[in-house]
Amino acid sequence: MIQYQGTHFQGWQRQPNGRTVQEEIEQAVAMVVGYPTTVHAAGRTDSGVHAAAQVAHFDAPAHIPAHRWADILNGRLSSDLLIRASALVAPGWHARFSAKWRRYRYTLYTEARPNLFVHPFVWHYYQANLNESLIQSALNPLVGRHHLAAFQRAGSSRPHAWVEVQEAVCQRLGPFLYIEVQASGFLYGMMRLLVGMLVQVGIGQRSPESFKRIWQQEQRHEVKHSAPAQGLCLLRVGYLDFPIDPQIWFDAFPRFFLGDNRDFSCFPYLSN
Repeated sequence: MIQYQGTHFQGWQRQPNGRTVQEEIEQAVAMVVGYPTTVHAAGRTDSGVHAAAQVAHFDAPAHIPAHRWADILNGRLSSDLLIRASALVAPGWHARFSAKWRRYRYTLYTEARPNLFVHPFVWHYYQANLNESLIQSALNPLVGRHHLAAFQRAGSSRPHAWVEVQEAVCQRLGPFLYIEVQASGFLYGMMRLLVGMLVQVGIGQRSPESFKRIWQQEQRHEVKHSAPAQGLCLLRVGYLDFPIDPQIWFDAFPRFFLGDNRDFSCFPYLSN
């Protein structure tokens, strides 16, 4: 199970130019085994996108215990990339094709003033108030199996745009707005395009009904704004039989919270 801060990565997938998560892990594995090894991931996150519980697999020598790989690789990886746990899987198990669902979380920060300590992980959206109830109303009809070509960026190699959305929720905690979607799979750029449209709903620029009509009628030309990458995190991946304890991976990306009713009574010069 892998965690990475996507800020300085050009995504998961190895490419000719740019730093990628896959290439760094593969280089670390090669340093140990002495030959090139391909590491397969559950999902190919885009440039700048984070992962709290990415899952990947590779074929390893039998003489190295599976649980030792996390420590072995962490000593060879950069500080923004971490193997949180490792385990042995059955023959034929595949990080991508054995997965039953993926869940992403998008975080928006809505206070007027910026905050350095949350900036790398949020979209600082302060231009207008975001109504989480309107956003949830727009999300509700997405649950089910739908053709979501309206939320697919150009350049995808996927043969179809059918997606089984299992859950879609919006929650506010103080100035933070969280949008989580769990689905069988995600289209190329889907979450960021989805959030870009949901913000229009949240500020009242577009109604939930208009939002629904756009994806039902596959009006891709109406989907013009993609949310910034830094607010998006691959939260977790689901399998029928996963050998790593859920306490390690289930909610490994902490929620930010700055309460609206902060108690300043112990600081008289602030409470007056």
